[in-house]
Amino acid sequence: MRTAIYPGSFDPIHNGHLDVIGRAAKLCERVVVAVAVNHAKTGLFSMEERVDLIRAASARIPGIEVKSFSGLLVDFVREEKGDAVIRGLRAVSDFEYEFQMALMNRSLDENFETIFLMPSQKNIYLSSRIVKEVATLGGDIDRFVPEVVKAALRAKLGR
Repeated sequence: MRTAIYPGSFDPIHNGHLDVIGRAAKLCERVVVAVAVNHAKTGLFSMEERVDLIRAASARIPGIEVKSFSGLLVDFVREEKGDAVIRGLRAVSDFEYEFQMALMNRSLDENFETIFLMPSQKNIYLSSRIVKEVATLGGDIDRFVPEVVKAALRAKLGR
């Protein structure tokens, strides 16, 4: 059984993430969406809320598991017996950063493989930061996030 790990902060998960999860699920029997603790960011949603939102949003995609982790990604991949890490690419600027991270991870574990996937054209510009900003300013986020995330954002932002 092939296992892919898709790490991120997912604060919140949006349709671009779900697009990549769906593409990864076509390539591997098991996809672990790994919700990372990012000490450099203050999240809008707690770890538990993000895990719950991802579970609800990805419930119809077969072979998906959602877990949280902190520490090195290479250690989490080993624990989960992952065959590869999935990373989404939106633009050339993403590639430069992701390429650096892939090389660093491979230097920590020579068996570490990274697969880069692009979301569909309609989701390529999405980021959690932009979704939160639009929601905070009262904009329409219907086409950017699943209904469960839209409701959670409204509740969190008092809208």
